[in-house]
Amino acid sequence: MIKFRIFPLVLSAALSVASLSASEADTVSRKVIHALSVDFRPAYVFPTHDFFRGVNRTGNSINSTLSGHLKYGFKFSPDTETGRRYPYAVQGIGVAYNTFHNTAEVGNPLAVYVFQTSKIADITSRLSFDYEWNFGASFGWKKFDKLDNPYNEVVGSKINAYINLGFLLNWRISSHTYLRAGVGMSHYSNGNTRYPNSGVNTLGASVGVTHFLGDREEPHRTHSVGRQLRTPFRKFVSYDLVVYGATRKKGIWPEGANPLMVPGSFGIIGLNFNPLYNFNKYFRAGVSLDLQYDESANIMKHIANEYIPSNPEEVKFYRPAFKEQFSAGLSARAEIVMPIFSINLGIGKNFFCQGADTNAFYQTFVLKTTLTKNVFIHTGYQLYDFRYPNNLMLGLGFRFNAK
Repeated sequence: MIKFRIFPLVLSAALSVASLSASEADTVSRKVIHALSVDFRPAYVFPTHDFFRGVNRTGNSINSTLSGHLKYGFKFSPDTETGRRYPYAVQGIGVAYNTFHNTAEVGNPLAVYVFQTSKIADITSRLSFDYEWNFGASFGWKKFDKLDNPYNEVVGSKINAYINLGFLLNWRISSHTYLRAGVGMSHYSNGNTRYPNSGVNTLGASVGVTHFLGDREEPHRTHSVGRQLRTPFRKFVSYDLVVYGATRKKGIWPEGANPLMVPGSFGIIGLNFNPLYNFNKYFRAGVSLDLQYDESANIMKHIANEYIPSNPEEVKFYRPAFKEQFSAGLSARAEIVMPIFSINLGIGKNFFCQGADTNAFYQTFVLKTTLTKNVFIHTGYQLYDFRYPNNLMLGLGFRFNAK
């Protein structure tokens, strides 16, 4: 349940930071430009489980979804330092209604998320190539139930994380209004906090309209102001220290027995120390020392029962030695830096570990939400071998030598 308490905090913190940054950035009378957007996103559902391929109550494949999105966003005015550094970045909050055309077994989830979008490159004077990411929580899923929903062995929670990454063509059709169309991928899962957790993955199109409010100079013209007033960037090294925690479920595959879902949840605590070289205002990279203790690691080697019970509730374990549940690794990190949010990606390998569960090649995906110049919320997820979910990473970060 830790995860579902964190998501509202991330969303509220992001918006609080937005208003704080806008109020303190400079002494001009108006510091943000507001925007409203409407999107529609039809998508293909990857058939990653028999449930999607027609093994459900209807007997029909679940291969498409449709969502409608309403978003409020803002960008910093060119009168502010942030606006001059990031003249095209728009961030805010969105709400989306989703249908998978099978309400009884899947539900019609409602997603609440933060988003950020910005230009990647100009194509013409009126057309640009943009990106957008969404990150939040989706509510209202119909989860697996042995009696009431036995075919849905995909979704184990009523609330699941929602992640989307899209690439769009952004066409300015008037001084205040933009038509945006493109493609994107979405992922829904509960981060191994409940089982089953196969995840739902989609690939689809997006078409929508964004309208900027107000009568001041519009976003497509702010780049000239930015060039005139932008402060030169000086390269430097910053240091991020992160403490995080989470809970997870655990499945085991004893030799000669059926797989078992271990009852209860297991705790995780970790620490990252990540020096980062700031190459420019958009990008920094470095190496991270990653320490983690996982209460569920390598428990399969310590089953206390003489025979594997058929009832998972009866399985017992001896507590493994600390060295079997603790790991230390090094990972290469790359971070995209934008107003309020940063996206940090890592690839690493544990060098101090004992046992199959910790002797891992791992990947990390992290969203950092700025609270102050030196403090940020850390919301991340760890995979291993690029495909197997490991655990959430929910915590607080401290940045030293921030500039």
